[in-house]
Amino acid sequence: MSASTDTAAFGSPAPVLSYSPVVLSVPGRPVDLQVRVSAPATGAGLPVILFSHGHGGSNNLSSLNGYAPIANLWAAAGFVVIQPTHLSSSTLSRQLAGTPGAPFFWRSRAEDMSDILDRLDEIEKTVPQLAGRIDHNKIAVAGHSLGGHTAGLLLGARSADPDTGEEVNLIEPRIKAGVLLAAPGRGGDILTGPMAEAVPFFHTTDFSTMTTPTLVVAGDKDDSKHFTDVGPDWHADPYHLAPAPKTLLTLFGAEHLLGGISGYDAEETTDENSERVAAVARLTSAYLRTQLQPGDHAWQAACQALMTGADPAGRVESK
Repeated sequence: MSASTDTAAFGSPAPVLSYSPVVLSVPGRPVDLQVRVSAPATGAGLPVILFSHGHGGSNNLSSLNGYAPIANLWAAAGFVVIQPTHLSSSTLSRQLAGTPGAPFFWRSRAEDMSDILDRLDEIEKTVPQLAGRIDHNKIAVAGHSLGGHTAGLLLGARSADPDTGEEVNLIEPRIKAGVLLAAPGRGGDILTGPMAEAVPFFHTTDFSTMTTPTLVVAGDKDDSKHFTDVGPDWHADPYHLAPAPKTLLTLFGAEHLLGGISGYDAEETTDENSERVAAVARLTSAYLRTQLQPGDHAWQAACQALMTGADPAGRVESK
């Protein structure tokens, strides 16, 4: 990240511009691809975070209209945040019922991100005051919950197509780093919960091919019993089962919404904590800055602050 983009420190809010929808017509996609773009009001050479929303039950949090708490903080920290509405969004469920791939559209979700990168010039020119400000070589992906699975595929993880048994490789080489937020872990016979049969693509996830540098963020109280009885450690699997370089951030007291990243005052947040959301944004921003800009020591400084704080938000381990 260039010095000109370092416009805000957490605790000192910087103006953020948000524009939606940017509408992209994608051949073969049953509806247009719509995205929200958020960016700092000033700065150039801005890196990009592609963000994949979760599935969830709320009508609009699983769309370009969700995840404002984390998206706004990332943008204030100097990133251009691009949020698509995937076909799995609750906002499209009635319209797309019976469409091949429904209801989760796991492969299409990853393909959305490649389509966005193919059209990044168009997006940059469409959003007011953004033209000429993006660094197209500094691309990261982040995703929450089901979006974490999507991000993992783009970072190199693989799954078998449940219909054909074919291993699907959706790695996106233009993506240089990633963040998995409360992402699903390993599959197979540990998936015993009531939702296990609904997500057959989880059963065959292979993290051994996820080679892109990645920060895995897991809450130590995130017990997803609807998928497995393994407990919160399940969400750390992408760290333990993937090759280096990988980093694991375990958040103390965090449940699946990590303090409320999906929406302000959202009813589905069981561990609402604005300080935790700020910590997630601060640490993930620092990680991505260091990954995308060699020589930037933001991550080292953030880890040092985490370890020396009187009431640490979590712990970090790396390999």
